[in-house]
Amino acid sequence: MQSRALLNGLIGLCLTVLATTPVQAGEISTAEIVSSAVSPACVDYQAVGICAWLFCSYGCTVRTSVKVKHYVPELVVSSYNSTGANPWTDVAAMSPPVSGRAEGGGNMTGRHANARDILRFKNVDAIGHPATSMFSALNNMSGMICASGTFSMNPHFLSTLDTVGWRHALVERLYPQAYTPGMRELGRLGDNWGNIYPRSGFVSQSDDYRGGALAAQRVADLVTRRNSPHVYQPLTPVARDGWWPPLSAVVEGDASTHRWQALAPSLESSCSVWPDRGHLASYGDRTDGSGDYVWALWRPYSCCERRGQVLLVHTGG
Repeated sequence: MQSRALLNGLIGLCLTVLATTPVQAGEISTAEIVSSAVSPACVDYQAVGICAWLFCSYGCTVRTSVKVKHYVPELVVSSYNSTGANPWTDVAAMSPPVSGRAEGGGNMTGRHANARDILRFKNVDAIGHPATSMFSALNNMSGMICASGTFSMNPHFLSTLDTVGWRHALVERLYPQAYTPGMRELGRLGDNWGNIYPRSGFVSQSDDYRGGALAAQRVADLVTRRNSPHVYQPLTPVARDGWWPPLSAVVEGDASTHRWQALAPSLESSCSVWPDRGHLASYGDRTDGSGDYVWALWRPYSCCERRGQVLLVHTGG
């Protein structure tokens, strides 16, 4: 309870400092994103075990601390149509259009005569969540809140810088996952949103919300793995004593590896994996007329307060 109070207080302080700029429908500001991190449902805070530390000064003693597990907002993932127009307005300048290399996105019908009417292209940016710095500050203060593996505003993927990989995906088209039906697909029986591979901005999906989400899921899959044929900064932190990052890269539909929180065009206080509605449910209430979406990617971390020089043992996974 004390840690949650500290988190709420620190976020409140940051919001008084941040200048809130009025935004248009479908857009979101940094202040709004920071505020959205105050979500007990997304954090899912749990005490899961104990850490035993060896502390030595003039003599040696064993000290213990509580091991906690919770989700951390790591990335803000924007999936949008117009190149250079990230709906997270404060970072739009990070990914300007590249003349002759990165044209706009959206529905490809009418632009290419042989395109199907469900072929869409989405620009996607994955940038460090602005609230990660607060989680890190709380970790330094008490050790009862886990720090993230990245830092605020750190660009892990900007699709305008990955023109060859994100627009053509020539290498990934050769992967078995790209041409084997039923392999690495987002969705379930009767509600298939599309294939994860090849991880490019082109998606075959008649529903724009599902198409935007599929593109975001591809980027989450990409940045949490190493050695992919893309221009990106991997988010693959290594465990250290008293701090354990996610055990696995993001896997579609697996809540033990990640959860999504909708930020724009409508902000939600809950987190889930996709699909998060019934087979026949509509996502019309979440669909943006301009085809622009923003989500927060939350990932699970475990940690305990460091109370000695050497970690002897820990419980709780």
